[in-house]
Amino acid sequence: MIADIRLGARAQFEREALAQLDALYSFALKLSRAPDDAEDLVSDTMLRALERWEQYRLGTNIRAWLFTILYHAFVSRKRRIDAREIYSLDDDSEGHPSFEAVGEADPEGRFYDSFLDEEITRAIDALPEEYRSAVLLSDLHEIQYAEIAKILGIPEGTVKSRLFRGRRLLQRKLVGYAVEMGYVSRARLSA
Repeated sequence: MIADIRLGARAQFEREALAQLDALYSFALKLSRAPDDAEDLVSDTMLRALERWEQYRLGTNIRAWLFTILYHAFVSRKRRIDAREIYSLDDDSEGHPSFEAVGEADPEGRFYDSFLDEEITRAIDALPEEYRSAVLLSDLHEIQYAEIAKILGIPEGTVKSRLFRGRRLLQRKLVGYAVEMGYVSRARLSA
């Protein structure tokens, strides 16, 4: 009987988790900026989630729980890569890579970015990482402040501050573009 309840709960967990794959990939791609790395992050996230599925309370916000795992996996991976780069020796004494990629480096990213205007995508990508993560979670994935705080491991007030600053940076970068595209008029900017 208990085994049947446990199997049913596991199946429900898997259904809820798998429904979030697209959102996880989207967030991972924006964090890592590379499709292969994004796929690895999603795989790591799902593996960790499945290993710890009993820690999740069914019926609560699985999206925020999975985004937390993904973000922590991203930060851990970034730290490992940064540490490796500091100590790695390159064949080229000037520190340049010995080989260069041929062809388009990120075709999937280009396709994904086509849904957002290129100018907006560039502005988001140019944000410092701490602001970019908060803006992406809030404005693209519509996650609440408290949940963003849990995902990023920071106080809710810091989330609000990063969102405010990140949005201000975007506003400054995109004001000319907004006028050019007719989203706002110069008269509204003056007022």
